[in-house]
Amino acid sequence: MANTYSQIYLHFVFSVKGRNNLISEKHRSELQKYITGIVQNRGHKLLSIYCRPDHLHFFIGYNCSQPIPDLLRDVKASSAKYINENHWMPGKFEWQDGYGGFSHSRSQLNQVVQYINNQKEHHEVKSFKTEYLEMLEKFGIEFNEKYLFEWIDLDQAG
Repeated sequence: MANTYSQIYLHFVFSVKGRNNLISEKHRSELQKYITGIVQNRGHKLLSIYCRPDHLHFFIGYNCSQPIPDLLRDVKASSAKYINENHWMPGKFEWQDGYGGFSHSRSQLNQVVQYINNQKEHHEVKSFKTEYLEMLEKFGIEFNEKYLFEWIDLDQAG
């Protein structure tokens, strides 16, 4: 749309259904590239992405031409279909319902990119559940535990 300008940076997080460790290291890079293509083909700028075995983070410069729920639906549906068509695992791969979405200012770009790029090291000391709950609290997002992702409670970071 003519004369429409924005600068919106969004960080999204979502989980594998059942919080199972289904995204293998050998497929991580290919999945990240595939999701990058989905995001960019819809007019957004992918700034950072990291797939963990049980969840995913991606950070974008958001283009207001597509509603956020539509973007997440497209990313999740297309990537799940891609995983299933390539038979990366026995059975059917699915993402859990829902996602976390967090906005950031331009001054935070490098910090958020580094945070996402360092997910492997980050999760050596902190579980996904702890990380996610801390993000919700940091951003002042009210939530009902009943509607959070399914959690696998482990004594160790996952």
